Amino acid sequence: MTVYGIKNCNTVKRALDWLNRNQIDFEFHDYKRAGITKEKLKIWSKQVGWESLVNKKGTTWRQLDASVQSKVKNEAAAISLMAEKTSVIKRPLIEDNGKVLALGFDEAGYEKAFL
Repeated sequence: MTVYGIKNCNTVKRALDWLNRNQIDFEFHDYKRAGITKEKLKIWSKQVGWESLVNKKGTTWRQLDASVQSKVKNEAAAISLMAEKTSVIKRPLIEDNGKVLALGFDEAGYEKAFL
């Protein structure tokens, strides 16, 4: 199982703490250090929708120029933005064998998915 995110994100920290407390093994993939491929983003988009992957509530999205935001109207534009600005990807995303198990952190949802 791989957890994708950014180390200094509070939501990611809560998710990692929960996984560790529940003794669930995982690898961590840091977008800031390792990046993410457009191919991986396309796979995720097919599973959860590009609209779910773009974190429009986050600081990165809010700091984007309105003209950039307005161009994100389809999967191709969203994937291009997420590949360039990985901080705009909703996090954490947890994947196992190519399947998205969770997006974001919700304790009740994690209990259902992982326990």
